[in-house]
Amino acid sequence: MPDKLFVVTGAGPVGWTVAEQLAGLGHRVRVLTRSGSGPEHPLVERRSVDVADPALLADSFRGASAVFHCIHGSAYSAKAWERELPRAEQAVLAAAGEAGAVVVFPESLYSYSEPDQVLTEESPRSARGGKRGVRTALLGAREASATDTVSVVAGDFFGPRARMSHAGERMVPAILARRPLQVVGGADRPHSFTFVPDLAAAMIKAAQTPSLWNRVLHAPTNPAPTQRQLAVAFADAAGQPSPKVGVLPGWLLRAVGVFSADVREIAEMLYQFQRPFVMSSAASEAALDLRPTPLPAAARLTVDWWKSEAEPERGVSSTALH
Repeated sequence: MPDKLFVVTGAGPVGWTVAEQLAGLGHRVRVLTRSGSGPEHPLVERRSVDVADPALLADSFRGASAVFHCIHGSAYSAKAWERELPRAEQAVLAAAGEAGAVVVFPESLYSYSEPDQVLTEESPRSARGGKRGVRTALLGAREASATDTVSVVAGDFFGPRARMSHAGERMVPAILARRPLQVVGGADRPHSFTFVPDLAAAMIKAAQTPSLWNRVLHAPTNPAPTQRQLAVAFADAAGQPSPKVGVLPGWLLRAVGVFSADVREIAEMLYQFQRPFVMSSAASEAALDLRPTPLPAAARLTVDWWKSEAEPERGVSSTALH
């Protein structure tokens, strides 16, 4: 019988994958979302809970060895993040502390304040303003908390369920349809991309390794490809010809951003794509005894998932979907 209980907040690509991997290892998993969604598995209990409400967390966290806090903001904007994320994290940290559970966070590279250097676990994280400043503040609050934490940093996501990402819906569906694709900033600058299952594995290993608590780790991540090279890896995995890759230049995104809040939020992060933006995970790989999934295998698993999503639902004809 499983003897450990782990709680996962959120069922996006990271939360879902963490829950699947934990259940696959034979652990009991409790997934908390507002909708009650999550993987269907005998070891997974799904609860409808607003994790920003401290009154609802004590019972949900009781008996947990670790909490994997994988909930993001309702919108990709600094205002939404400032309004929602600190309050939710403080509620989770307080409840997890009462339950005696470590809290493991997926984290981005946004807070790194010297992005022109190769980013390591020891690089300064003091970026200010906008979404970058929000991430800096969240890391500071975790460090100040009495509750044990681990933050596992990843590059831009790709992999199963990673839809809304530069290497997700903006890239893979176009490749499968043999259409040209457009990337932001630049097609030929190295840029670190992290395979979501590798991030999940690192979070799970960190949660069960107390010597790694209260640190910032880097998820195992392959050497940085360019966006063009990543697109070619997906095309090779799909058995498709290499796609034509166009670029949405920074000046255009900034101009459109004057009228579109969504585009303006993307333009804020253009520095990551107009110059090399590279992280190293060597130290964390050694500490965790984990390695990244080789890019060809990760690309194949990603493409296979996107193909499965494109298949007609069982019992529904393809014509009925148009």
